[in-house]
Amino acid sequence: MAHCNTILNQLAAFFPRHDFEKLATQHHQGQKFRTFNRWSQFMAMTIAQLTGRKSLRDLVGNIAAQGKRIYHLGMRSTSRATLARVNDRQPYDIYKEMFFQLLQRCQARAPKHQFKFKGKIYLLDATTVKLCLAIFPWATFRQAKGAVKLHFGLDADGHLPVFMDMTNGKKHEIDWARSLHLPAGACVVFDRGFTDYSWYGDLDKKKIIFVTRLKSNAKTYAYGNNRKPDSPAVVRDQKVKLSGYTYTFRRIHYIDPETGIEYQFLTNSRKLKASEVAAIYKERWKIELFFKWIKQNLKVKTFLGTSENAVLTQLWIALCLYLLLAYLKFVAKLGLSLSGILRLLQLNLFDRRSMSDLFKPPDNSQPIKSPQLLLWN
Repeated sequence: MAHCNTILNQLAAFFPRHDFEKLATQHHQGQKFRTFNRWSQFMAMTIAQLTGRKSLRDLVGNIAAQGKRIYHLGMRSTSRATLARVNDRQPYDIYKEMFFQLLQRCQARAPKHQFKFKGKIYLLDATTVKLCLAIFPWATFRQAKGAVKLHFGLDADGHLPVFMDMTNGKKHEIDWARSLHLPAGACVVFDRGFTDYSWYGDLDKKKIIFVTRLKSNAKTYAYGNNRKPDSPAVVRDQKVKLSGYTYTFRRIHYIDPETGIEYQFLTNSRKLKASEVAAIYKERWKIELFFKWIKQNLKVKTFLGTSENAVLTQLWIALCLYLLLAYLKFVAKLGLSLSGILRLLQLNLFDRRSMSDLFKPPDNSQPIKSPQLLLWN
């Protein structure tokens, strides 16, 4: 029987060790480690994500219980105090840079979006994570409440997070969106929380298409002739100007055939069909599902450290694992959901078996052979 390393060891191969050590050298502060290293920190926090550990003490105990099964991971002995100190003091930037290196690998495998639009489509939104202000004093939000806001931009190709930033809960989404360097020819999709007419004009000048919903109290007036609707669901497709601005956009009245709800979309695209504008905005729901998934399956709501650096370290490692799961989904092509892949990994994390066997579908053509079935004969 062929020897196999643990599933966790095979997952670790997704992060090339020599590349990791280069980043570790670049992003090191203070004195040189004596008995610990950043790889041990990364693997420990990865185990925390995949096994759902609730505290550093719980995590260190879990690692110690595995004994020789973690030998091939290259980890050094890990204590709670050492891990807490490294999470608190060593810069999280190593994992941020590592994330973008892995993102390039995932994008090469990611399926393209299904719209006729040829450029990139980015889905923008933000979600708030509530924190205790007494424990996280830097996460200012309200007088007696703490929170951080996670700003994300998803690429519609594979729904991969290509933009991420963490701010305090007070920062508005539009302030973050203005800082993004979006490529010309791309399309950005966002909800009414990003309403800023001057930003819409800036996007138009940079030749970036946007699709959003118009606020119910927005003051617009028709400008020019209406377009002929390309679908029965499109009630009106007209050129409009916003009150107080010289920009010219399109306002599309659309009735969802399934729910009967009427929507008003605003876009600066002159070429997209009205029905495709509605379909592209509907794609924005994928980022809501992304928020729901990471909050339910990864540790992004409760943290193993209290400093801002420790929180960002945990977040970027969680996003690296999300890329790993997405990569496995793209490569395996078994139709498994991300949740299904994660459950398989969690149940077999320290088992010695081949990764290909783990994701191989069962052979239903072979009869089940079990000695217990002989009892019925």
